Amino acid sequence: MRTQIYQILYSDSRPFAHHVVKGLFLLAVGAVAAVAMIETLPRFDQATEAAMNTVRATAMVVLSVELIVRFWVAPEGSAHTFDTTNSGSLHTAGTSASRFTYLVSPLGLVDLLAVLPAWVNLLHPVPLHWFELAAALSLFKLARYVPALSLVTAVVVRQGRSIYAALVVLSILLVFAATVIYLFEYEAQPASFSSIPESLWWAITTMATVGYGDMSPITPIGKLVGGIAMVFGIAMFAVPAGILASGFAEELRKRDFVVNWQSVARVPLFAHLDANAIAAVTQLLKPRSVSANQAIVRRGDIGDSMYFIMEGEVEVDITPNPVRLKQGDFFGEIALVENIPRTATVLSLTNCRLLVLETADFERLTSQIPELKDQIKLISEKRLSEN
Repeated sequence: MRTQIYQILYSDSRPFAHHVVKGLFLLAVGAVAAVAMIETLPRFDQATEAAMNTVRATAMVVLSVELIVRFWVAPEGSAHTFDTTNSGSLHTAGTSASRFTYLVSPLGLVDLLAVLPAWVNLLHPVPLHWFELAAALSLFKLARYVPALSLVTAVVVRQGRSIYAALVVLSILLVFAATVIYLFEYEAQPASFSSIPESLWWAITTMATVGYGDMSPITPIGKLVGGIAMVFGIAMFAVPAGILASGFAEELRKRDFVVNWQSVARVPLFAHLDANAIAAVTQLLKPRSVSANQAIVRRGDIGDSMYFIMEGEVEVDITPNPVRLKQGDFFGEIALVENIPRTATVLSLTNCRLLVLETADFERLTSQIPELKDQIKLISEKRLSEN
């Protein structure tokens, strides 16, 4: 049962249930945020206030149930606890460790902090601002469902070192500009440039080319410093923007990975086919990207597809010696050829790009190219004998 609930929460293998649950959680987040905003308006009648309290309480119950359920099913998402009946390299993390990992993850902390004021309020009344802050935090839960937010997160994580380096250089320039303008403007404007920390505000607005006008140099050297700061500011603020732009382009390229003739022709199993056959195969294969340390298939599941590795590396959990597969290899064919459940769990060791051939398409393809089925069957029989 835990596996089924995990699939409903985290995948679209059960599309109707997944979308219903997703819609319920999104509705709860929207309700909490809406109530928090409305409550900051001038006071309203008691009936409206009671209605808003009811909406918020209901939404908090939904979000609390979400937190509890996600905490419970967390072991299903661990790359190391797929199969408790066999020992192997994948079985290293316990249930408690998996749940703790979820709870301290960014989204796990958001889930917890979003409902914490409601739980504390049951024991002791808390200020309204706590609920407003929790409502703001709950908006980050949308990262699970809105691709744009997950895209931003992925880009920031991937480009973290470059962004950090750019911000360090920018911080040095800001402090340097604040120090120089303080030295040259303090005597002329002691009220505005009274200290280096006060001057830091001028450095930020000037290098960002915002220039609110509340602090402006009046000495010739001060104006020169201001002009130089603007020029350097334009250049330095463009660096993080450029890093993020290139990161977005790279991430979008990875997510928009599509199946083309050349990629299929590089698969050893299809290399001997003629151009028309490869074109037919191309129409049947579907792209799929998988992050590192994710279960692609699990032992005992019903097999509904086989996979071809276009990029990355996976590990097949075969006792006592797991097998690693890389670019050009395929897996998952045993369940289709032999019509049996999955015989092994397959874990992605790195970020992988896969081509997926579903059961119906597999039957269609092998009926058109019988020798392909014979070749796959020979490999599946060999692998099955090794399990």
